[in-house]
Amino acid sequence: MAALDNEDPVDPGAVRRHRLLFRAIERRRNPKLRRSDITVTDQAAVKRATKAAALGNAMEWYDFGIYSYLAATLGKVFFPSGNDTVQLLSSFATFAVAFLVRPLGGMVFGPLGDKIGRKRVLSMTMIMMAVGTFAIGLIPSHAAIGLWAPALLILFRLIQGFSTGGEYGGASTFIAEYAPDKRRGFFGSFLEFGTLAGYVGASGLVVVLSTVFSEDQMLHWGWRIPFLVAAPLGFIGLYLRLKLDETPAFQKLEGGNVRATEAADAVETSATADLGKIFTRYWRPLVLCLALVAAYNITDYMLLSYMPTYLSDELGYPTNHGLLILLLVMVLQMCVISQVGRLSDRFGRKPLLMAGMLGFVFLSVPAFLLIRQGSVVLIALGLLMMGLSLVAMLGTMSAALPAIFPTQVRYGSLSVAYNLATSVFGGTTPLVITYLISVFHTNLMPAYYATAAAVVGVIAVLCMKETANKPLAGSPPSVETEQEAAEIVQAQAPAPRF
Repeated sequence: MAALDNEDPVDPGAVRRHRLLFRAIERRRNPKLRRSDITVTDQAAVKRATKAAALGNAMEWYDFGIYSYLAATLGKVFFPSGNDTVQLLSSFATFAVAFLVRPLGGMVFGPLGDKIGRKRVLSMTMIMMAVGTFAIGLIPSHAAIGLWAPALLILFRLIQGFSTGGEYGGASTFIAEYAPDKRRGFFGSFLEFGTLAGYVGASGLVVVLSTVFSEDQMLHWGWRIPFLVAAPLGFIGLYLRLKLDETPAFQKLEGGNVRATEAADAVETSATADLGKIFTRYWRPLVLCLALVAAYNITDYMLLSYMPTYLSDELGYPTNHGLLILLLVMVLQMCVISQVGRLSDRFGRKPLLMAGMLGFVFLSVPAFLLIRQGSVVLIALGLLMMGLSLVAMLGTMSAALPAIFPTQVRYGSLSVAYNLATSVFGGTTPLVITYLISVFHTNLMPAYYATAAAVVGVIAVLCMKETANKPLAGSPPSVETEQEAAEIVQAQAPAPRF
């Protein structure tokens, strides 16, 4: 018999000697489901929750996409050293700074979301993200206020990073806990649809502005427009989130309703204990999540954030042309990502994630060899090869990651693991690749880096359990119809013996 509790393994010999006793204990700890235990989802509520979470994710990646796509311009505005490489490295270093505080944001917002509810914390992160991005658009240049300019840029990047620490873990948890078990992959894929929408909005706006304005106009004031757009987007996202109810899974937690109203008073005294529990009791799923997110984020940031800079700085390709090709690839990804989510519901999370990881293992170097040829067709083909590999992960990861952790610590554990991996590996990807190219003098370094990350991802996928079409750990089943709920209850009744 399996261990009665994941945290306290039982001696198998004792189980064999006292089989009836342990069966009675097991039935006591895991009683049969009653109809009232099973969540029958409200289709309209699930769609509203998905839209609200996806919009917040879109805004997060719009913010980060805008910064990475304008990295060269921002380097000249805030770090005017006269050396293009130093400016670019300074700009990407500031890009990476926001990721240094993401784990802190995850450690604060994650456990808080497990105590007072997902909805309240996600509303707070939305406000902070909008304020941080909008403020960057108002900072005077280095020529106007000197060193205060990069100092303020770093300050508001830190605010962005801190708020983002609670965003992905909460948004993916929100959708996963609202969605029915058999369609969690489909609804979860819309979170990453928001990721792509944010990148598409960012790159599209940069292309339009760079086409309409001269380089001098972009340097003086044109770069501010994309950052100022964040304010109305933030208010729309906040409005949608405030109109939602708390997730059914959180409401069904024992004492969940009490915690949602009273726990805020005890947050200061319990935060350390909550983090301690995550790192000591759930370290195995934490390590698994770290490995998956590291592999996924390195390939993600390399393709969606760094590639425009690579095409312009390393290959001398016009910035707008590179952005337009990448924009086309991302639009194609948006067209198929929900179907990838459906496939993960049908065939499982592991096959889809493995396909994406193996795609980067075997196709990264050939893709960059095509890109280096410089023709539009070959660049588009190389980006598409990697884009299809990435979309297999994008459409699956947001349903796979929340299922690794039980409900009572899901928001906190996922936020901690996701943001640690993103900070160390994801946000530093442009900086690391730029540095490696300058050291080894080969523009194939992005391919080698992505390949190494994907190898780690393959090992992580092999170690994970399949969770498709199963209830979330720590929560009862979630179904779409009353008939499904009745069938689950009936299936627990033992067949009569004659």
